[in-house]
Amino acid sequence: MARGRKQNKGEGGQGAAGGKTVTVEQIASPHRRPAIQQQTLIGLGLNKMHRRRTLEDTPAVRGMIDKVHHLVRVVDDKA
Repeated sequence: MARGRKQNKGEGGQGAAGGKTVTVEQIASPHRRPAIQQQTLIGLGLNKMHRRRTLEDTPAVRGMIDKVHHLVRVVDDKA
Protein backbone atom coordinates (compact mmCIF):
# COMPACT_ATOMS: atom_id res chain seq x y z
CA MET A 1 0.00 0.00 0.00
CA ALA A 2 1.25 3.47 -0.84
CA ARG A 3 2.54 5.49 2.03
CA GLY A 4 -0.02 7.83 3.56
CA ARG A 5 -2.90 6.54 1.45
CA LYS A 6 -5.73 4.49 2.86
CA GLN A 7 -7.16 1.74 0.71
CA ASN A 8 -10.94 1.47 0.52
CA LYS A 9 -12.61 -1.91 0.98
CA GLY A 10 -13.82 -2.24 -2.59
CA GLU A 11 -10.62 -0.96 -4.14
CA GLY A 12 -8.52 -3.69 -5.70
CA GLY A 13 -6.46 -1.69 -8.17
CA GLN A 14 -8.59 -2.63 -11.18
CA GLY A 15 -10.57 0.60 -11.49
CA ALA A 16 -14.25 -0.16 -11.86
CA ALA A 17 -14.74 -3.64 -10.47
CA GLY A 18 -16.74 -5.29 -13.25
CA GLY A 19 -18.43 -2.01 -14.22
CA LYS A 20 -18.20 0.12 -17.31
CA THR A 21 -14.94 1.89 -18.04
CA VAL A 22 -13.79 4.58 -20.43
CA THR A 23 -10.20 5.15 -21.58
CA VAL A 24 -9.17 8.71 -22.41
CA GLU A 25 -5.96 10.06 -23.89
CA GLN A 26 -4.67 13.61 -23.66
CA ILE A 27 -4.09 14.93 -27.19
CA ALA A 28 -3.46 18.64 -26.58
CA SER A 29 -1.64 20.81 -24.10
CA PRO A 30 -3.54 22.83 -21.49
CA HIS A 31 -1.09 25.71 -21.77
CA ARG A 32 -2.73 29.04 -22.62
CA ARG A 33 -6.09 27.62 -21.58
CA PRO A 34 -8.20 28.60 -18.56
CA ALA A 35 -6.88 27.19 -15.28
CA ILE A 36 -10.11 25.27 -14.71
CA GLN A 37 -9.41 23.18 -17.82
CA GLN A 38 -5.95 22.26 -16.56
CA GLN A 39 -7.45 21.33 -13.19
CA THR A 40 -10.04 19.17 -14.93
CA LEU A 41 -7.29 17.28 -16.75
CA ILE A 42 -5.53 16.69 -13.44
CA GLY A 43 -8.82 15.48 -12.01
CA LEU A 44 -9.00 12.95 -14.84
CA GLY A 45 -5.45 11.83 -14.02
CA LEU A 46 -3.94 13.40 -17.14
CA ASN A 47 -1.15 15.96 -17.03
CA LYS A 48 1.16 15.20 -19.95
CA MET A 49 0.63 14.66 -23.64
CA HIS A 50 -0.35 11.18 -24.89
CA ARG A 51 -0.99 9.78 -21.44
CA ARG A 52 -3.91 7.39 -21.15
CA ARG A 53 -6.12 6.72 -18.18
CA THR A 54 -8.86 4.14 -17.76
CA LEU A 55 -11.63 5.54 -15.60
CA GLU A 56 -14.96 4.38 -14.26
CA ASP A 57 -17.73 5.43 -16.63
CA THR A 58 -19.86 7.71 -14.44
CA PRO A 59 -21.83 10.87 -15.22
CA ALA A 60 -19.21 12.89 -13.33
CA VAL A 61 -16.35 11.54 -15.44
CA ARG A 62 -18.37 12.01 -18.65
CA GLY A 63 -19.02 15.63 -17.62
CA MET A 64 -15.31 16.22 -17.04
CA ILE A 65 -14.48 14.72 -20.44
CA ASP A 66 -17.09 16.98 -22.04
CA LYS A 67 -15.53 20.08 -20.42
CA VAL A 68 -12.14 19.34 -22.01
CA HIS A 69 -13.29 17.46 -25.12
CA HIS A 70 -10.92 19.55 -27.26
CA LEU A 71 -7.92 18.39 -25.18
CA VAL A 72 -8.71 14.66 -24.88
CA ARG A 73 -10.10 11.82 -26.96
CA VAL A 74 -11.96 8.72 -25.90
CA VAL A 75 -9.79 5.79 -26.92
CA ASP A 76 -11.87 2.90 -25.63
CA ASP A 77 -15.42 2.72 -24.34
CA LYS A 78 -16.04 -0.68 -22.76
CA ALA A 79 -19.40 -1.78 -21.45
